[in-house]
Amino acid sequence: MPDSMLPETMLLSYVPAGLPGLRVAFTSGAEGNLALHVGDDPARVASARARLEARLGLVPGGLRFMEQVHSATVHDVPAGPARPGAPVPVADAMVSADASAALAVMVADCLPVVFAGATGAGAATAVAHAGRRGLLDGVLQATVERLRAAGADRLQAWIGPAICGRCYEVPAAMAAEAEGLLPGIACTTSWGTPALDLPAAAAALLGGLGVAVESSGVCTREDPSYPSYRRDPGTGRFAGLVWTDPTSSSTSNRKDCP
Repeated sequence: MPDSMLPETMLLSYVPAGLPGLRVAFTSGAEGNLALHVGDDPARVASARARLEARLGLVPGGLRFMEQVHSATVHDVPAGPARPGAPVPVADAMVSADASAALAVMVADCLPVVFAGATGAGAATAVAHAGRRGLLDGVLQATVERLRAAGADRLQAWIGPAICGRCYEVPAAMAAEAEGLLPGIACTTSWGTPALDLPAAAAALLGGLGVAVESSGVCTREDPSYPSYRRDPGTGRFAGLVWTDPTSSSTSNRKDCP
C-alpha cells in the first residue's frame, strides 16, 4: 500500500500509572515498516518513521532506534535531543535515565518490552528487545538493573504483541535447553510439538524482580495486523515506544492514541 494511503489507526497504548506525561504504545503493520535492515526502500522507512514521529508530537528524528543483535547489551541514551548523524547504538535495550529521550524497539515476533519507573527527579524509561536468545541471556534483568542504578523504583513494564507459546515451535533440544536456563518457558504448540512461551516467561521473570507487568496478549503470528517473521520471513518490523507527551496528564492505566 502506498505511504499516502496508509489508514489512520488506533495504536495499542498505555499511560504509566503515577507518571504524568509519559506514554507507551505499540505500532502495528498499518504504520508501515520501521526497520532499515529488512531490504525495504530506505526512503520509505524514513517516511514511515517521520509520520510516526509527527503523530506522537515529536520532532523529526526524535525517536531513538537501535541496531538489534539478539544480545543482552544495554545502551545508556544521553540526555537531550538526538544529534543528527549520531551513530545508532548496537544494543538490545536502551535506558533514558531522565525519560527525556523517545525510545523505540523493533520486533516481528520477539518481545517488545517497554519500561518506566519513578525517580527522585521524575522518571526513567527503557525499551528492550527480548527474543529467545536475549531473554535467556538476561537482557530483561540487565535492563531492570540499569534502571535501578539510575535511581528508578516502582518499575512498570509492558510486554507488547509477540509470538505466543501456542505458535512458537522449536526443536525439542532447544526447548529443553531453554527450560534449563529459564524454568517454565517450555510449553507445547496448539498442534502438540515442543514450543517456548516467551511472553509468559518474561512476565514471570519481571514479576520476580518486583516489576509490575502488563501484557498485551496479542500473538503476532495469529493476528495479521502485526508483522510476523514466522508467518512471513520477508516482513517488516513494528515498534514498542515510550516518550514524554507534555499535553498528557492522565494517569489511567490504558487508552488509545488518536
